[in-house]
Amino acid sequence: MVLNYDYHTHPQGHSIRPYSIAALQPWIDQCKARNVTSIAFTDHDRYHAGVDFEVVEHLREINPDIEILVGIELDNDPVTSGEGARWVEKHWDKLDFVLGSVHYFPGEQVMFDRADQALQTIVRGVEKAYEQYFTELENVIARGHIDCLSHLDLIKIHGYRPEMYNGAAFFRPILDLVKQRGLAIEASTAGWRKTVGEQYPDFSIISEATTAAIPITTASDAHSHAQLAENFNRLAQILQEIGVKKIARYRRHQLVD
Repeated sequence: MVLNYDYHTHPQGHSIRPYSIAALQPWIDQCKARNVTSIAFTDHDRYHAGVDFEVVEHLREINPDIEILVGIELDNDPVTSGEGARWVEKHWDKLDFVLGSVHYFPGEQVMFDRADQALQTIVRGVEKAYEQYFTELENVIARGHIDCLSHLDLIKIHGYRPEMYNGAAFFRPILDLVKQRGLAIEASTAGWRKTVGEQYPDFSIISEATTAAIPITTASDAHSHAQLAENFNRLAQILQEIGVKKIARYRRHQLVD
């Protein structure tokens, strides 16, 4: 299996850096170097001011050999996600692909997945942290205007799991909601860059999703063009072992054969 689509990238990183050809072309050059034929730009919704649809259209014109999707990652930021959701709804017809994700525990102002935020999980107790994360995922799904859940089991990022934890069993109700809503989940290599040291989500969850015929996208969660399609060969081996036959491809929120 060869993975040619990367549907989770952050050209702006973690700041507002308005789209320009100079900023985006290195990502397309990396696509060509790493045999990526379809890429989605999915900056965090709090940086939507930097997204420029006209620039992306120009980028498409000068790179006709690469499919370029414009998207966003809509999360549960307690400060910005309300505005982000309204922006996504307003621009839904211009967007190709919207990720839904959870980065915040209730009552927190800082993302729990930052390298210096493991204490957020510890002080809650691991089981409670997982329960809160689960509820936030339900809320993101219920809010709507998303196509795919990103890094489904991100809660494991610092390496903590409840006793007797089974990923597939724990997330099965979420996968049921994903199936009911016609959403996808992503298989992401980003976890190999983190303390947990494995892909998102774990083997059992991807297997459960595959059995349920839930579409699966592939992602690097790259915050630099150098990370684009990182470890895709390694991810391909896992997906092949699970029995994934097809990687989902999108355009204007629709699956493409």
